[in-house]
Amino acid sequence: MRILLTHTPSFRANYYGDEALARLRGAGDVVLHDSETPLDPRALIAAAKGIDVIVSDRQTAAPGEVFAALPDLAAYVRCAMDIRNIDVDAASNAGVLVTRATAGFIDSVVELGIGLMVDLARGVSAATNAYRAGQAPVVRMGRQLAGATLGIVGLGAIGRRLAEAAAALRMKVIFSDPETKTPPSGALQLSFADVLAKSDFVVCLVPATEATHHLFNAAAFARMGKGAYFVNLARGELVDETALEEALDRGHLGGAAMDVGMAPDQMPMMRLAMRADVVATPHIGGLTPQAIAHQAFDTVRQVEALASGKMPDLAVNPANATRLVRFGIRY
Repeated sequence: MRILLTHTPSFRANYYGDEALARLRGAGDVVLHDSETPLDPRALIAAAKGIDVIVSDRQTAAPGEVFAALPDLAAYVRCAMDIRNIDVDAASNAGVLVTRATAGFIDSVVELGIGLMVDLARGVSAATNAYRAGQAPVVRMGRQLAGATLGIVGLGAIGRRLAEAAAALRMKVIFSDPETKTPPSGALQLSFADVLAKSDFVVCLVPATEATHHLFNAAAFARMGKGAYFVNLARGELVDETALEEALDRGHLGGAAMDVGMAPDQMPMMRLAMRADVVATPHIGGLTPQAIAHQAFDTVRQVEALASGKMPDLAVNPANATRLVRFGIRY
């Protein structure tokens, strides 16, 4: 089996790791992408000639022409949960299996979220930046998390864990979700509008879909209480960044924190990240050894299953993966 790992060297160091790579090599002949330039579709097609399995980082898109141009490709294994830049219909039409990884980053993202809320509430970054510039920071009154209201928008696995952590800090937890869900202990489900209006901190954790595009717009920010804080740990597309800037400019929001944005690879936009009332991190929510190993080894196990003639778990389109027949796999 010939396997292409699409990660650039720096992305490979951060998001795959030597142990996972060594075990992947045990499943077949691994070809590495050795340029720091991510593979665009044309470069991906050139690199994947004669390849049986592509193990893909989140940056590498797979539009329809990729599957049409690679007759030897049997599986496209994504080292992430997000497969929005993979044309799954085209893969299915070509008989190519698509898989994804599971969420091993829940604790990592929650811990960052708590840290961002503390930073916003106590001005940690602002004071640090002043000291590093040789200036005495402004001594300002902070906000205590205990007793404050946390509004979670999107109660998935991360939202539930965040609710538990916030409750341990003695925060009041409210949440909104389009589906009625069993709330975590002590949490209260409200409408989106009520969560915005009643929260001291609003954390965005909804999936990015057509329906949630710019969910946080001018109307949403206006509904938030004056001085409330907004935190985005999900996807940049969920936020109308112009509306966020305007809410910050007029002093309606106390500040914002973001690990994601509309810059390449879901990075925060520089014009927002450089603001004094914004705390920004470069899409590192899941960048811890434990979280990265979890997703990397998900892909290793999937490739090992293919090599042993078995349909891997986490397959997105197993019924359409007709090219797997050469490995003795029939759905």
